[in-house]
Amino acid sequence: MSLLVTDARLLDPAQQMDLRGSLLVVDGKVAALGPEVATHPAAAGAERVDARGALLCPGFIDLHVHFREPGQTHKECIETGSRAAVAGGFSSVCAMANTKPVNDSVAITEMMLSRAARTGLCRYFPLGAVTKGFAGEELADFGVLKAAGCVAFSDDGQPVVNAAIMRRALKYTAWLEVPIVAHEEDPDLSGKGYMNEGSVSARLGCLGIPAASEEVMVARDIVLAGYTGGHLHVAHVSTKGSLQMIREAKQRGIRVTCEVTPHHFALTDRELMRFDADFKMNPPLRSAADLEAILEALADGTVDAIATDHAPHTWDDKECELPLAAFGVIGLETAFPLALELLVNKGVLPLHRAVALFTSGPAGAFHLDAKGLGSLKPGNPADFVLVDLGGRIVVDRAFIQSRSFNTPFKGMDLPGKILGTWVEGRRVWG
Repeated sequence: MSLLVTDARLLDPAQQMDLRGSLLVVDGKVAALGPEVATHPAAAGAERVDARGALLCPGFIDLHVHFREPGQTHKECIETGSRAAVAGGFSSVCAMANTKPVNDSVAITEMMLSRAARTGLCRYFPLGAVTKGFAGEELADFGVLKAAGCVAFSDDGQPVVNAAIMRRALKYTAWLEVPIVAHEEDPDLSGKGYMNEGSVSARLGCLGIPAASEEVMVARDIVLAGYTGGHLHVAHVSTKGSLQMIREAKQRGIRVTCEVTPHHFALTDRELMRFDADFKMNPPLRSAADLEAILEALADGTVDAIATDHAPHTWDDKECELPLAAFGVIGLETAFPLALELLVNKGVLPLHRAVALFTSGPAGAFHLDAKGLGSLKPGNPADFVLVDLGGRIVVDRAFIQSRSFNTPFKGMDLPGKILGTWVEGRRVWG
């Protein structure tokens, strides 16, 4: 019932810890960590893992995944999605409600949690729908859904267009202590667009989605969050203007958190010049100026979390004309390696800040820190990941554990090999 991981680089941003030492786990919880832990009385007889200097940090938390169950298990299911998660170092995932049927009922929430428990890999936190059936007309029963296990509410995949509905939803969060996760898009401005509106879309003759489509909804919902006192979490932020409004809202004390995805800090709309639908997502890849703004916001603390928006699709969904192809890409297995390569190794962020964006940041945004997640403080659940920072991975079909392979990073050679992932002291990967 005890585990001792020795000779690790212990990095826990929540504790401002970065030192060489050991981690002791007893009965699924962190018992002690630090340089002298190997001599702890409870370490005698413990199962031992020699980290050999590898990075040991809290298990990663992904605030934004689509596991497609129920309804589209040919793309992904809770089991395959969970396997992809732990392979990427994620011990916890938050699953969006745009399943078929939509997760707007206790029955669907309980089914999801039952499947996840039977799978026995990562922690699975469902999100409930903001509106019944995603129809945008009537609020789902937040209180009942929270009691059943939902940790946030979102109609992600489409926006909540009706401002009165969003106002009431945010008002509920003021006393339920859960966020509304907003997919910010004005459908009238987006129209039938399928890439960023700008010089590249004009050159290609493609229908564009303007930055203003996201920004006008971010502006509206920040105003409503300030008015109601509710907690607004802006999903997959993609534009410079949105980030500036979020930064200013935080400075004014409005309860706003946000996430960005690896594909938005790694790629720009120029990738669409190859007409490859693995670069088609919503919000779309934006301009170089937007990417630079995302890097700045990651560095200055405006962004709370890196989330994958893991959106699996079949070959048929993507191997067709760009206007007809499905939006979305997978990302669980590649998220931390991309952050290591493009943020840490290029000097955008120190390693502790990058790790915080996968651990304490997302835990705080969705109030999962109250469950002891996002940090290895003694007494917290022993959810942790061991990473070989110098190890390399190649993004090929053998490496990807998801049922789908719609990644824009095919063939890339990246640093940051996940040696193992543990949940409550139980090894679930590696």
